[in-house]
Amino acid sequence: MPKKIYDIKHPRKISKTVDDIKPFVGGSKKTNAKNDVVKRHHEDTRREKERRFPMGKVFAGAGVLVFIIAVYLFFKLPKADIEIWPKTDVLSYQQTITADKTVSVNDSTSKVIPAQYLEEEKEDSQEFPATGSASNEGKATGTIKVSNKFDPPTAITLKAGTHFLSDSGKYFVTSQKIIVPAGKKQSGKITPGSIDVKVEAAESGPGYNIKPAKFSVPKLAGTTYYYSIYAESSEAMTGGYTGSVKKITDDDIQQAKDVLTKKILDNAQSSLKGNISSDYVLLDNAISGEVISSSSSVKSGTVSDSFIYKVKVKARALIFKKSDLDKYAKDYIISQMPETKTLLEKSYSIKYVTKSVDISGGKMILDLDFSSKIYQNIDRTSLTSSFMGMTASQINSSISNKFGDQVSKINVNLWPFWVTSAAQNQKVINIELKFE
Repeated sequence: MPKKIYDIKHPRKISKTVDDIKPFVGGSKKTNAKNDVVKRHHEDTRREKERRFPMGKVFAGAGVLVFIIAVYLFFKLPKADIEIWPKTDVLSYQQTITADKTVSVNDSTSKVIPAQYLEEEKEDSQEFPATGSASNEGKATGTIKVSNKFDPPTAITLKAGTHFLSDSGKYFVTSQKIIVPAGKKQSGKITPGSIDVKVEAAESGPGYNIKPAKFSVPKLAGTTYYYSIYAESSEAMTGGYTGSVKKITDDDIQQAKDVLTKKILDNAQSSLKGNISSDYVLLDNAISGEVISSSSSVKSGTVSDSFIYKVKVKARALIFKKSDLDKYAKDYIISQMPETKTLLEKSYSIKYVTKSVDISGGKMILDLDFSSKIYQNIDRTSLTSSFMGMTASQINSSISNKFGDQVSKINVNLWPFWVTSAAQNQKVINIELKFE
């Protein structure tokens, strides 16, 4: 049959072709809007997927990490912790020993440890008020130094009652005869001879309580001795008064001595204690103090509002090292215990009191009461080497067989939990001795 030929294409095919090219020739606005919405939807979906946390990767990484840690723990960190409770015995002793400053090291045979003697001097003075009172008149008194520079050198005699006139116009009188030594002449110069003389004011009253002054001898005026005989005081005159005045009493001086002595002794002893290092022991009755000198600036009965009291003391002490005492006691315990035993340091205790003290002689006798626990020697180094590769029960049996009733308790802990025997490495086998 002859083939038909058409001048135009089939309508359905033409329509399909048109639909295929619409996107390229710019379709309707409605179609373009729909395409934009679809496009945005795909874009949003893509972005949402990108924002999601990659949990799968995290779980995978965590699994790998756990595996690595498990392998490390299995091969690198197995260890054995072994706790042993040794049984203990208590050794107690009482000893009397001597601390002696003449020895330098412990002598257990003679029961002597070294001691050290210390001393310190302190001096101080203080003003104290007078509490007594006087209603009668009194004359000032004091001491002057009378000098003689007469040329040619000649001793001069002044009779009792000789008057001396101060540069402030106050008269003072000697109560006894005075022989003033001659001076010494050398190279044309005279070195005056001198003598100290006690004088009293010619009249009563506080006006004669003068300060240090220069004095002349009025009755020598007009003679060749007037300018060669003179006097001088180095301290003020005291005791001149009229009416009611303060007076120094015996009680005032005694109280001043007691108060100042205690104060200075306390200071000296505190200073002595402050110079002792913490390793030394100073017992209460191994320190003392004594008064070397004491004096009052005036005598009892002197009219004055106050006075100065001075005291000088010496503090002394005898001390010993705590470490020397502990060494003596521990050495003694060790000498008394079996060689198979060890001293438990933390259980050691000691008490001591002085039986007698001779501070100046440098000796002190002490009564000691000391004790310590002891236990069976346990060589942890040799034990760790023997425990390598053992199970917990084998380790327990090994300790029990070796020490028997010298051990009260054993605890073996292998770590991590899956480990069944101690590692072949001494460094990871730990042995701890327990005494609680």
